[in-house]
This record gives sequence, C-alpha cells and structure tokens, in this order.
Amino acid sequence: MTLGRLVIASIVVAAWFEIATFATHYLFYRLALPDDAEFLVGVSSRLLVERLVEALLLTLIASLWFDSLGSGGWWLLFLLVGALATVPKWFAIGQNPAPKRALVAAACAHLARYVIAGALLAWRLS
Repeated sequence: MTLGRLVIASIVVAAWFEIATFATHYLFYRLALPDDAEFLVGVSSRLLVERLVEALLLTLIASLWFDSLGSGGWWLLFLLVGALATVPKWFAIGQNPAPKRALVAAACAHLARYVIAGALLAWRLS
C-alpha cells in the first residue's frame, strides 16, 4: 500500500467524520430539546481534532485488513469497531438527563458513521 493511497483514504474518512459529527450534533440537539426551542449547533475544535486522529487510526486498521485479509467481511470489522467505540454512549443512557430517543439516535448515528467510513475505505483501499 502506498503512502499516497493512505493519505487520500485518510482525507476521505476525515471529511466524512467531520460531516457526520456536525450531523450527529444537530440530530442530538434536535431530539433532545423541545420543538419550539432555538438552538445553535457548535462543535469544539478539540472534538474535530479527535475525529481527525480517529480517521487516521481507522485508516491504518483498514489498511492492515485490506492488505492482509482481502476485502471480504469489511462491514463486520467496521461494525465491531464502531460498536466498540460506541459502547460508552450505550451505557450513558441511564445517566444522561437527555431523552432516551436522543441518546439512542446518537449512538446509532455513531455506529453508522463507522460502517460508512468502512465502505469509503473499502472503496479507496481495495
């Protein structure tokens, strides 16, 4: 695998993670707040940097997967990695004062974010 392909794949996944972060925050606040409330969705720069690092690490995992085991079963790998990263959000449902539907929707969106990133990496790396 060339460095150029890894960089391009990392950029594609990082862009997807940034878009998904804004969409997830919008969805969470839309479901958590009353219908008549006004809200402004903002994402901290720290969270954006975390998403960039997360995209780079996920690209490296995908590179190992596609270079050693081929392209079969990629969706299961990214579903499991996404579930591993989303587990803290699942257990926060009873501790967070936000409505359950908002927390469940956010957890499902995070899981979908990983599977879609896996599809993008399968497209770019295999």
